[in-house]
Amino acid sequence: MDTYYINGEFVDDEDARIPVKDIIVLRGFGVFDFLVTYNKRPFCLKEHVNRFENSAKEIGLKFLHTTEKICNIVQETIDRNPHHDESNIRMVYTGGVSPDGVTPQGNGVLMVMVTPKFRLPDEWYTDGASIITADIERFIPTAKSINYLSAVVALQKAHKTGAVEAVYVDRNQRVLEGTTTNIFGIKGATIITPPDNILPGVTRGVVLKLIPKDLTLEMRHMKLTEFLEMDEIFITASNKEIVPVIKVNDTTIASGRAGEKTKQIMAFFKAYTTDFGWK
Repeated sequence: MDTYYINGEFVDDEDARIPVKDIIVLRGFGVFDFLVTYNKRPFCLKEHVNRFENSAKEIGLKFLHTTEKICNIVQETIDRNPHHDESNIRMVYTGGVSPDGVTPQGNGVLMVMVTPKFRLPDEWYTDGASIITADIERFIPTAKSINYLSAVVALQKAHKTGAVEAVYVDRNQRVLEGTTTNIFGIKGATIITPPDNILPGVTRGVVLKLIPKDLTLEMRHMKLTEFLEMDEIFITASNKEIVPVIKVNDTTIASGRAGEKTKQIMAFFKAYTTDFGWK
């Protein structure tokens, strides 16, 4: 049994409750963030909490906790789940109970849920994975809000085709991001990733620091036609790390194998996370 933090108390996961009148239930109004541990230490905790707070600011949700307080709560919740080898951590801030069922009152509930970290299929990383595209533009893309309806629908379609992710394409045919991932393309000695209109991924930020010196970084948008002609593509996320992409819709990317430059970046990331928390 896992222990969660719910509005000032640590409770067994089966006893975790919030009011049914909370507008996170009635209206889907709330924010969340997600991170993992390496060596039982929360990875980039402050960066995730800062994004969590920014998401709230973006949608007009008032936090009742400081950055330091949230970081301390997350750490204590991890400490109360010593039976995990490694953990997934989900932070949620609700809109709170509202008299009219729609207007926030500044009485939101903070939840921190710590669960065992799960392992994804090895072949995603050795052989590469398939993704699909979806003609979707997220509302307030810089906010990690609870409203994931478009993502859930798009991901269901992806899974029906055997794909692991769906990436959003806007009205200008620009490839933006995945339902839960950021995207990178490599063409020759250039690595490309969208600069804006996306959720700024924390794993993405780490990868940007680990790019090999022989690659030139371009922060710019890619049209779908250009994206499909990349030599290599990979996606990044806290729960997925770095996944090579070998197929987009019906198009095979280059040789249809995980690219060598992607593998190099994966190795750099592996070394970085292996050392995390020991220095």
